[in-house]
Amino acid sequence: MGFFSRLKESLNKTRQSFVEKIDNIIHSRKAIDEDLYEELEDALVQADVGVNTAMDLVQRTRRTVKERRVDDASELKPILKEHIREMLGTLTAPLNFSFSPPTVIMVVGVNGVGKTTTIGKLAYYYKSEGKKVILGAADTFRAAAIDQLEVWADRVGVDLIKHREGSDPAAVAFDSLQAAKARRADLLIIDTAGRLHTKTNLMEELKKIERVLNRELYEAPNEVLLVLDATTGQNAVNQAKIFGEAVGVTGIALTKLDGSSKGGVVIAIKQALEIPVKLIGIGEGIDDLRPFSPGEFVDALFE
Repeated sequence: MGFFSRLKESLNKTRQSFVEKIDNIIHSRKAIDEDLYEELEDALVQADVGVNTAMDLVQRTRRTVKERRVDDASELKPILKEHIREMLGTLTAPLNFSFSPPTVIMVVGVNGVGKTTTIGKLAYYYKSEGKKVILGAADTFRAAAIDQLEVWADRVGVDLIKHREGSDPAAVAFDSLQAAKARRADLLIIDTAGRLHTKTNLMEELKKIERVLNRELYEAPNEVLLVLDATTGQNAVNQAKIFGEAVGVTGIALTKLDGSSKGGVVIAIKQALEIPVKLIGIGEGIDDLRPFSPGEFVDALFE
Protein backbone atom coordinates (compact mmCIF):
# COMPACT_ATOMS: atom_id res chain seq x y z
CA MET A 1 0.00 0.00 0.00
CA GLY A 2 1.39 3.40 -0.99
CA PHE A 3 1.80 6.19 1.56
CA PHE A 4 -1.20 8.16 0.27
CA SER A 5 -3.41 5.08 0.66
CA ARG A 6 -2.09 4.55 4.19
CA LEU A 7 -2.67 8.24 4.98
CA LYS A 8 -6.23 7.98 3.67
CA GLU A 9 -6.81 4.88 5.81
CA SER A 10 -5.30 6.55 8.88
CA LEU A 11 -7.78 9.43 8.56
CA ASN A 12 -10.84 7.14 8.62
CA LYS A 13 -11.88 8.19 12.14
CA THR A 14 -11.44 11.89 11.39
CA ARG A 15 -13.31 11.47 8.11
CA GLN A 16 -16.23 9.83 9.92
CA SER A 17 -16.40 12.51 12.60
CA PHE A 18 -15.84 15.40 10.21
CA VAL A 19 -16.43 14.93 6.48
CA GLU A 20 -19.29 12.46 6.82
CA LYS A 21 -21.05 14.80 9.27
CA ILE A 22 -20.67 17.61 6.75
CA ASP A 23 -22.11 15.32 4.05
CA ASN A 24 -25.11 14.55 6.27
CA ILE A 25 -25.69 18.22 7.02
CA ILE A 26 -25.49 19.19 3.35
CA HIS A 27 -27.62 16.31 2.05
CA SER A 28 -30.33 16.80 4.66
CA ARG A 29 -31.33 20.12 3.09
CA LYS A 30 -31.22 21.89 -0.24
CA ALA A 31 -31.34 25.53 0.86
CA ILE A 32 -28.34 27.34 2.32
CA ASP A 33 -29.56 29.10 5.46
CA GLU A 34 -28.37 30.14 8.93
CA ASP A 35 -29.25 26.76 10.46
CA LEU A 36 -26.99 25.03 7.95
CA TYR A 37 -24.09 27.36 8.75
CA GLU A 38 -24.57 26.76 12.48
CA GLU A 39 -24.56 22.98 12.02
CA LEU A 40 -21.48 23.26 9.83
CA GLU A 41 -19.68 25.26 12.52
CA ASP A 42 -20.63 22.69 15.17
CA ALA A 43 -19.27 19.83 13.04
CA LEU A 44 -15.96 21.68 12.60
CA VAL A 45 -15.65 22.33 16.35
CA GLN A 46 -16.36 18.67 17.13
CA ALA A 47 -13.54 17.65 14.76
CA ASP A 48 -11.21 19.76 16.94
CA VAL A 49 -10.62 22.40 14.31
CA GLY A 50 -11.06 24.89 17.17
CA VAL A 51 -13.83 27.43 17.79
CA ASN A 52 -12.07 30.43 16.22
CA THR A 53 -10.92 28.45 13.19
CA ALA A 54 -14.40 26.95 12.74
CA MET A 55 -15.94 30.44 12.79
CA ASP A 56 -13.33 31.67 10.33
CA LEU A 57 -13.95 28.75 7.95
CA VAL A 58 -17.71 29.28 8.03
CA GLN A 59 -17.27 33.02 7.42
CA ARG A 60 -15.03 32.33 4.42
CA THR A 61 -17.55 29.80 3.10
CA ARG A 62 -20.40 32.24 3.61
CA ARG A 63 -18.50 34.94 1.72
CA THR A 64 -17.70 32.63 -1.20
CA VAL A 65 -21.32 31.46 -1.40
CA LYS A 66 -22.41 35.09 -1.70
CA GLU A 67 -19.72 36.03 -4.23
CA ARG A 68 -20.42 33.03 -6.47
CA ARG A 69 -24.18 33.20 -5.93
CA VAL A 70 -24.32 29.58 -4.83
CA ASP A 71 -27.79 28.44 -3.79
CA ASP A 72 -27.43 24.65 -3.71
CA ALA A 73 -26.17 23.15 -0.43
CA SER A 74 -24.43 20.31 -2.30
CA GLU A 75 -21.88 22.85 -3.59
CA LEU A 76 -20.68 23.73 -0.09
CA LYS A 77 -18.34 20.77 0.41
CA PRO A 78 -15.84 21.66 -2.38
CA ILE A 79 -15.91 25.29 -1.17
CA LEU A 80 -15.07 24.19 2.37
CA LYS A 81 -12.29 21.94 1.09
CA GLU A 82 -10.92 24.86 -0.92
CA HIS A 83 -10.74 27.09 2.17
CA ILE A 84 -9.14 24.40 4.34
CA ARG A 85 -6.52 24.00 1.62
CA GLU A 86 -5.98 27.79 1.67
CA MET A 87 -5.52 27.75 5.45
CA LEU A 88 -2.98 24.93 5.42
CA GLY A 89 -1.13 26.13 2.34
CA THR A 90 0.22 23.81 -0.32
CA LEU A 91 3.92 23.57 0.50
CA THR A 92 5.57 20.92 2.62
CA ALA A 93 7.64 22.55 5.39
CA PRO A 94 10.98 20.70 5.50
CA LEU A 95 13.09 20.29 8.62
CA ASN A 96 15.78 22.95 9.00
CA PHE A 97 19.07 21.41 7.94
CA SER A 98 22.43 23.06 8.49
CA PHE A 99 24.64 23.87 5.50
CA SER A 100 27.53 22.27 7.35
CA PRO A 101 26.89 19.08 9.37
CA PRO A 102 25.95 18.12 11.93
CA THR A 103 22.35 19.29 11.88
CA VAL A 104 20.96 19.28 15.43
CA ILE A 105 17.31 18.46 16.12
CA MET A 106 16.11 18.95 19.68
CA VAL A 107 12.91 16.98 20.31
CA VAL A 108 10.50 18.22 23.00
CA GLY A 109 7.05 17.27 24.25
CA VAL A 110 5.20 15.90 27.26
CA ASN A 111 5.52 12.24 28.22
CA GLY A 112 3.18 9.82 26.49
CA VAL A 113 2.86 11.58 23.13
CA GLY A 114 5.18 9.16 21.32
CA LYS A 115 8.36 11.23 21.53
CA THR A 116 10.85 8.36 21.76
CA THR A 117 9.11 6.42 18.99
CA THR A 118 9.12 9.53 16.80
CA ILE A 119 12.86 9.95 17.34
CA GLY A 120 13.47 6.31 16.43
CA LYS A 121 11.39 6.55 13.27
CA LEU A 122 13.02 9.86 12.34
CA ALA A 123 16.45 8.24 12.72
CA TYR A 124 15.30 5.37 10.51
CA TYR A 125 13.94 7.75 7.86
CA TYR A 126 17.17 9.71 7.54
CA LYS A 127 19.44 6.69 7.83
CA SER A 128 17.46 5.19 4.93
CA GLU A 129 18.36 8.32 2.98
CA GLY A 130 22.04 7.61 3.58
CA LYS A 131 22.65 10.04 6.43
CA LYS A 132 24.79 9.23 9.46
CA VAL A 133 22.59 9.72 12.53
CA ILE A 134 23.45 9.92 16.25
CA LEU A 135 20.92 9.99 19.09
CA GLY A 136 21.41 11.84 22.39
CA ALA A 137 19.53 10.59 25.47
CA ALA A 138 19.03 13.88 27.35
CA ASP A 139 15.86 12.72 29.10
CA THR A 140 17.89 11.63 32.11
CA PHE A 141 15.03 11.86 34.59
CA ARG A 142 13.61 8.48 33.59
CA ALA A 143 15.74 5.38 33.23
CA ALA A 144 12.99 3.98 31.00
CA ALA A 145 13.45 6.86 28.55
CA ILE A 146 17.15 6.07 28.16
CA ASP A 147 16.41 2.35 27.79
CA GLN A 148 13.68 2.94 25.19
CA LEU A 149 15.94 5.18 23.14
CA GLU A 150 18.69 2.56 23.32
CA VAL A 151 16.28 -0.07 21.96
CA TRP A 152 15.48 2.22 19.03
CA ALA A 153 19.15 3.01 18.41
CA ASP A 154 19.92 -0.72 18.24
CA ARG A 155 16.90 -1.39 16.04
CA VAL A 156 17.78 1.34 13.55
CA GLY A 157 21.54 0.77 13.78
CA VAL A 158 22.69 4.21 14.93
CA ASP A 159 24.96 5.40 17.76
CA LEU A 160 23.52 6.53 21.09
CA ILE A 161 25.17 8.91 23.55
CA LYS A 162 23.88 8.46 27.09
CA HIS A 163 24.74 9.14 30.75
CA ARG A 164 23.37 7.62 33.92
CA GLU A 165 19.83 8.36 35.12
CA GLY A 166 19.77 11.67 36.98
CA SER A 167 22.69 13.19 35.07
CA ASP A 168 22.62 16.77 33.85
CA PRO A 169 20.62 16.77 30.58
CA ALA A 170 22.69 19.67 29.20
CA ALA A 171 25.87 17.63 29.79
CA VAL A 172 24.41 14.80 27.70
CA ALA A 173 23.53 17.30 24.96
CA PHE A 174 27.10 18.67 25.10
CA ASP A 175 28.70 15.20 24.84
CA SER A 176 26.28 14.18 22.08
CA LEU A 177 27.25 17.21 20.02
CA GLN A 178 30.97 16.58 20.53
CA ALA A 179 30.46 12.97 19.41
CA ALA A 180 28.47 14.09 16.36
CA LYS A 181 31.29 16.42 15.35
CA ALA A 182 34.04 13.85 15.98
CA ARG A 183 32.22 11.07 14.13
CA ARG A 184 31.24 13.35 11.25
CA ALA A 185 27.54 12.69 11.71
CA ASP A 186 25.04 14.35 9.40
CA LEU A 187 22.31 14.49 12.00
CA LEU A 188 22.10 14.59 15.80
CA ILE A 189 18.67 14.02 17.34
CA ILE A 190 18.41 14.87 21.05
CA ASP A 191 15.64 13.53 23.26
CA THR A 192 14.54 15.72 26.19
CA ALA A 193 12.40 15.28 29.28
CA GLY A 194 8.62 15.66 29.18
CA ARG A 195 8.47 16.19 32.92
CA LEU A 196 10.88 16.31 35.84
CA HIS A 197 10.95 14.41 39.13
CA THR A 198 12.39 17.47 40.87
CA LYS A 199 10.94 20.95 41.41
CA THR A 200 13.20 22.28 38.68
CA ASN A 201 11.19 23.99 35.97
CA LEU A 202 11.07 21.86 32.84
CA MET A 203 11.18 24.83 30.48
CA GLU A 204 14.28 26.20 32.20
CA GLU A 205 16.01 22.85 31.69
CA LEU A 206 15.10 22.90 28.00
CA LYS A 207 16.39 26.47 27.65
CA LYS A 208 19.65 25.39 29.28
CA ILE A 209 20.07 22.59 26.72
CA GLU A 210 19.42 25.12 23.95
CA ARG A 211 22.05 27.49 25.34
CA VAL A 212 24.68 24.75 25.61
CA LEU A 213 24.06 23.58 22.05
CA ASN A 214 24.14 27.12 20.68
CA ARG A 215 27.36 27.91 22.53
CA GLU A 216 29.06 24.89 20.98
CA LEU A 217 27.66 25.18 17.47
CA TYR A 218 26.36 28.27 15.69
CA GLU A 219 22.60 28.10 14.98
CA ALA A 220 22.18 24.87 16.98
CA PRO A 221 19.65 23.51 17.53
CA ASN A 222 18.65 23.89 13.89
CA GLU A 223 15.23 22.47 14.64
CA VAL A 224 13.17 22.38 17.85
CA LEU A 225 10.65 19.69 17.04
CA LEU A 226 7.57 19.44 19.25
CA VAL A 227 5.87 16.03 19.31
CA LEU A 228 2.10 16.17 19.80
CA ASP A 229 -0.49 13.41 20.09
CA ALA A 230 -3.38 13.97 17.66
CA THR A 231 -5.78 12.08 19.93
CA THR A 232 -5.57 14.87 22.54
CA GLY A 233 -7.21 17.38 20.20
CA GLN A 234 -7.28 20.95 21.53
CA ASN A 235 -5.00 19.97 24.41
CA ALA A 236 -2.27 19.55 21.78
CA VAL A 237 -2.77 23.20 20.77
CA ASN A 238 -2.32 24.26 24.41
CA GLN A 239 0.88 22.22 24.70
CA ALA A 240 2.20 23.83 21.52
CA LYS A 241 1.56 27.29 22.98
CA ILE A 242 3.45 26.50 26.20
CA PHE A 243 6.47 24.90 24.52
CA GLY A 244 6.45 27.49 21.73
CA GLU A 245 6.69 30.38 24.17
CA ALA A 246 9.49 28.72 26.14
CA VAL A 247 11.82 27.21 23.56
CA GLY A 248 10.88 28.63 20.18
CA VAL A 249 9.39 25.54 18.53
CA THR A 250 10.17 25.50 14.80
CA GLY A 251 8.11 22.50 13.76
CA ILE A 252 5.60 19.92 14.93
CA ALA A 253 5.51 16.14 14.58
CA LEU A 254 1.90 15.00 14.96
CA THR A 255 1.61 11.37 16.05
CA LYS A 256 -1.23 8.84 16.27
CA LEU A 257 -3.33 10.30 13.45
CA ASP A 258 -4.48 6.76 12.73
CA GLY A 259 -6.03 6.44 16.20
CA SER A 260 -7.70 9.83 16.27
CA SER A 261 -11.03 11.30 15.22
CA LYS A 262 -9.46 14.70 15.90
CA GLY A 263 -7.29 15.15 12.82
CA GLY A 264 -8.83 18.60 12.43
CA VAL A 265 -6.31 19.72 15.05
CA VAL A 266 -3.83 20.06 12.15
CA ILE A 267 -5.87 23.05 10.96
CA ALA A 268 -6.21 24.43 14.50
CA ILE A 269 -2.45 24.33 15.07
CA LYS A 270 -1.76 26.10 11.80
CA GLN A 271 -4.29 28.85 12.45
CA ALA A 272 -3.67 29.39 16.17
CA LEU A 273 0.10 29.18 16.25
CA GLU A 274 1.60 29.52 12.78
CA ILE A 275 3.95 26.65 13.67
CA PRO A 276 4.16 24.28 10.69
CA VAL A 277 3.32 20.61 11.07
CA LYS A 278 6.42 19.06 9.49
CA LEU A 279 5.96 15.35 10.22
CA ILE A 280 3.00 13.04 10.77
CA GLY A 281 2.81 9.56 12.23
CA ILE A 282 0.08 7.39 10.74
CA GLY A 283 0.70 3.96 12.23
CA GLU A 284 2.86 1.56 14.20
CA GLY A 285 5.29 0.71 11.38
CA ILE A 286 8.87 1.94 11.46
CA ASP A 287 8.28 3.76 8.16
CA ASP A 288 4.99 5.37 9.19
CA LEU A 289 6.53 8.75 10.04
CA ARG A 290 6.73 10.99 6.99
CA PRO A 291 7.00 14.65 6.01
CA PHE A 292 3.59 16.34 6.19
CA SER A 293 2.11 17.41 2.87
CA PRO A 294 -0.87 19.75 3.41
CA GLY A 295 -2.26 19.05 -0.07
CA GLU A 296 -2.12 15.28 0.41
CA PHE A 297 -3.71 15.63 3.85
CA VAL A 298 -6.69 17.59 2.53
CA ASP A 299 -7.14 15.24 -0.45
CA ALA A 300 -6.96 12.16 1.81
CA LEU A 301 -9.40 13.70 4.29
CA PHE A 302 -12.01 14.50 1.64
CA GLU A 303 -11.38 11.39 -0.50
